[in-house]
Amino acid sequence: MPTAVAETITELRSLLADERAAGRRVALVPTMGALHDGHLALIERAGEIADTVVVSIFVNPLQFGPTEDLDRYPRTLADDLAKADRLGVDFVFAPTANEMYPSGTSETRVTAGAVGSLYEGRSRMGHFDGVLTVVSKLLNIVQPDVVVFGQKDAQQVFLVGRMVRDLNVPVRVEVVSIVRDSDGLALSSRNRFLDARELRAARGLSIALEAAESSADRGIDAVLAAAQSVLMGESLVQLDYLTIVHPDTFLPVDDDHHGKAIVLVAARVGSTRLIDNATIYLGGTHS
Repeated sequence: MPTAVAETITELRSLLADERAAGRRVALVPTMGALHDGHLALIERAGEIADTVVVSIFVNPLQFGPTEDLDRYPRTLADDLAKADRLGVDFVFAPTANEMYPSGTSETRVTAGAVGSLYEGRSRMGHFDGVLTVVSKLLNIVQPDVVVFGQKDAQQVFLVGRMVRDLNVPVRVEVVSIVRDSDGLALSSRNRFLDARELRAARGLSIALEAAESSADRGIDAVLAAAQSVLMGESLVQLDYLTIVHPDTFLPVDDDHHGKAIVLVAARVGSTRLIDNATIYLGGTHS
């Protein structure tokens, strides 16, 4: 069956009522469109763990600040629908902003708390409140059994998982590993804005993370120094932040931390802002 497209909440709920009546397990893949191989990996995983796959395509204005690239963000709905159809997606939910926010900017928000104001949240004030608000709406609209996210947006994954636990949302959060190109660059819808020279420079982010991981047995200072030395060699890369956080709290790790941690990096390459991350084991401890 070709992918069915719903543009309204009422239409989507009607389509999903039949799926639930048949006892089918539903997976939701929330996206902002401009689908690339990273998104397709999420969709493929959704198809492996559920009977019915719903992909939402919505460029959420609440998560863009006044100086950010909302108008510039790529919108490629026809191409996205073709990709979804090839992968056997059952339903695409492609609402307008008016459908999602009929009263204009939503006054009711889900707040991301203190962690939401760090890292990406410090650079993009209010971003994660917008993310959690729209994800909460999508979960209420679709009521999936499982929702699928990519590890590339590590802070988002942490905050969504915490929201689901804190608000007792009956959904399982499935996280898919970062998908990279052949040179290691994490796939992103924004990569299309990079010219050839910027693309080469952008790969410095993943190289820096590899350097960090290879230095993990020597502690935090060595990890940061190794990553910074790579990024300092890329004149087109303007570093926003480079930090190491605890996966359970997403707060910076203590200087004497041993065990699992996540290295976060964000930088602007030309006019394009990119993020990446890697899991490391400080002190060589895999426990």
